[in-house]
Amino acid sequence: MDIFEKCERFTLADQLRNEGIYPYFHALETRQDVEVIMEGKRRIMLGSNNYLGLTTEPTVVEAGIKALEKYGSGCSGSRFLNGTLRMHLELESELAAFVNMEEAVTFSTGFQSNLGIISAIVGRNDYVVCDRENHASIYDGCQLSFGKMVRYKHNDMEDLERILKKIPETAGILIVTDGVFSMGGDIAKLPEICKLAEQYGARVMVDDAHGLGVIGEGGRGTASYFGLEDKVDIIMGTFSKSLASLGGYMAASHTVCDYVRHNSRPFIFSASIPPACCAVALTALRHLKAHPELPERLNALSAHARKDLRDAGLKIRESETPIVPIYTYTMENTLIKAKEVYEAGVYVNPVLPPATAPNECLLRTSYMATLTEDLIDEAVGVIAKVLLSNE
Repeated sequence: MDIFEKCERFTLADQLRNEGIYPYFHALETRQDVEVIMEGKRRIMLGSNNYLGLTTEPTVVEAGIKALEKYGSGCSGSRFLNGTLRMHLELESELAAFVNMEEAVTFSTGFQSNLGIISAIVGRNDYVVCDRENHASIYDGCQLSFGKMVRYKHNDMEDLERILKKIPETAGILIVTDGVFSMGGDIAKLPEICKLAEQYGARVMVDDAHGLGVIGEGGRGTASYFGLEDKVDIIMGTFSKSLASLGGYMAASHTVCDYVRHNSRPFIFSASIPPACCAVALTALRHLKAHPELPERLNALSAHARKDLRDAGLKIRESETPIVPIYTYTMENTLIKAKEVYEAGVYVNPVLPPATAPNECLLRTSYMATLTEDLIDEAVGVIAKVLLSNE
């Protein structure tokens, strides 16, 4: 059999293109902001993870330019060898201090962070226990490890305990959960998870990609939100969202960080974060520390959007975060409505199976601290007109 036969059998994308409802790869013609030009037309951006709006913050942009001029375009090597800048060490030190952990390790992408952390920590005869709605990178990290992955029902603590009871006492256990779930916008039940971890001798890892800069004291994330920084063993996060750059990190104890630096293949065998990306992430972190009101503004705007959506008569998936999904139910309806909303001047993201149940598809809206109430009102008006047009 020709190995490319599966490629020839894949026809869904062409089918959606022919029907005019293919939703992916729309091209930006301006920088990532609250209003963008996308394929020649103004769109209000309600589909970005640029939660603090720092991609256009002048000091952040200037830091990237200066780093590019000073250090060049890349490090041309892994952190393990020739690819460590003093700036990488500064970023790790300041990140660790910000999230109240001993040390941090940076990775080239957020996706790679989960691959590198989980595959290094979870060994043969260990168990990694995952929430079913965890990010795809967590699943791939589990597959890359030599341990056994077990999933529990989303935010279902009874199911988590049922699983933990069955794991042999001789096995190492890592419970991994998103802090803020990327599609639903809901928050992990971290107090219960930490309590069960202590009871059953497990360690806890939180993927805070959508938590940093969003919740917790001054945007310190999910552990801070619950006051559980001393109970969470590993915090993972990204630079591509609130910190307006590219890359990822792990914050943990010195012992765990040193082990991962010397045993994580995705860390050892990948080139380091380019100087401009490193400088942008570091400057964005410092900007967040200097402006703790930014997460407060973000959450106020998100609450405003939720109220707008409810008042318009739209069914939303309830959350306390800037991720506010709207139910559109079937895949066909979701794709049609996403196109109509886009053509009417608002960008949102369709969420389809396997990210949702087959008849619980969503339009995922997400908000930025640099939006205004007027822009949100305008965008919600457009969405409501499109979604309620057939009712």
